[in-house]
Amino acid sequence: MGRLTVFQGTPIVPGEVDGHVLAADVPLSFWGGYDAATGKVIDQRHPLADRMANGHVLVVPSGRGSCSGSGVLLEAIRNGTAPVAIVTSRIDPIIALGAVLGDELYSSHPVLILVDEATRKVMRTGDWLSITENGQLTLQRRAKHVSC
Repeated sequence: MGRLTVFQGTPIVPGEVDGHVLAADVPLSFWGGYDAATGKVIDQRHPLADRMANGHVLVVPSGRGSCSGSGVLLEAIRNGTAPVAIVTSRIDPIIALGAVLGDELYSSHPVLILVDEATRKVMRTGDWLSITENGQLTLQRRAKHVSC
């Protein structure tokens, strides 16, 4: 692995997790775009189409679409198929609601805000990201040969 970079995010749903990054510069709709039964991104127009997000730190600018997305994220948390954490550029009420309810009912899946979009874009698929309870994100670059 490579060098470490530390960022400070704002936790909407706090928690301590780590995992490989799955990143895109396009908002993701959980309703119609994410399969809560498998953890797969199913929106065929999204850059992450057919990728498994469960067990990864999902890094996207925001959610997109219907308020039903909260229910899909909640169902994924219940099923154990949700991303371990979600990092966005702004508060997304749909993602936040699903994650808050998931935290109350099942288990914590942190949601963090990195307002500086340039900072968020530094995170690339395959990087390793550790998140602390207070919103500190430690990014470790993936080696060139590692694939997720």
